[in-house]
Amino acid sequence: MHVDARLVYHTLREVPAITAAAEHLGFDGLWTSETNHDPFLGLAIAALHSTRLELGTAIALAFTRSPTVLAHTAWDLAQLAAGRFALGLGTQVRAHVVRRFGGTWEPPARRLRDVVGAIRAVWAAWAEGGRLDYRGRYVTLTLMTPFFTPPGPPPAGLRIEIAGVGARMCRLAGEIADGFHVHPFHTRRYLRTVILPNLEAGRARAGRARQEVRVAASVFLAAGTPAEVAAALAAIRRHVAFYASTPAYRAVLELHGWGDVGERLGRLAARGAWDEMPALVPDGLLEACALWGAPDEVGARLRAEYGGLVDRVVPYEALVPGQREAAWRALLAAAR
Repeated sequence: MHVDARLVYHTLREVPAITAAAEHLGFDGLWTSETNHDPFLGLAIAALHSTRLELGTAIALAFTRSPTVLAHTAWDLAQLAAGRFALGLGTQVRAHVVRRFGGTWEPPARRLRDVVGAIRAVWAAWAEGGRLDYRGRYVTLTLMTPFFTPPGPPPAGLRIEIAGVGARMCRLAGEIADGFHVHPFHTRRYLRTVILPNLEAGRARAGRARQEVRVAASVFLAAGTPAEVAAALAAIRRHVAFYASTPAYRAVLELHGWGDVGERLGRLAARGAWDEMPALVPDGLLEACALWGAPDEVGARLRAEYGGLVDRVVPYEALVPGQREAAWRALLAAAR
């Protein structure tokens, strides 16, 4: 099981130091997300300052860019990283796609299938020199001339991974994707009983082997001294409250009988009462979503509870150069 880190920064100038720290400490990969920065620019810098880290987006938004733009960006980053880049795509929820990005909304699983197919069609046209002729439900691409084709052979390791929470998106990943990213708002029970069986159903439908779809799980961890753990758990409780307020993630709560918690959190979020929300998160939900304790204990629990189920784990805590290095080393050693 590989253990990766999240690339979280205030400005792009911090990326070289974070990348160096991740490689020095022994992490296997480095992932960005599309929150308060573009998810691709930091990875370009990380590619230039690393030699072995796998790099990728977990995730970039699939519906706010054209498939051709995504194809170009991923192609260039895969070349820059010498095959160490993975394009991870996600859908976001309707309110953000429409109201934050000014986009349009269609059924997300069907549209994501279309986007993935269109990107691969563009790559095939570039690699094989053939005519671009992709006609999907939501995307039609029929024009690609040599002037707009990247020169040289295709980069190694071009891959598309997707993220999701619901059963339908898991089945889609098993059917068409090169990997699946488990949202940090999950429980180990939800992973075992919903995510992995539906991934397997998708793979079976497409006649694919288990190794064709790698699984990475982002995990809430609080590892360190008692004071550090307490502070980290307070932050995790806020994250859990935010995610649990989103109707798209309600299935996780309903599996455990906490659907009413999600409804109450949703009402608070609609009023902008963010500071009131963490108090509504039951201790049992926190225990189901997070692991905490001394670093070696947390690493051992990661290995015990995720080993054999997923291929990669990604601690949700941001990696800060020069901070908590002993804790990270102990956690990594125990997880392996």
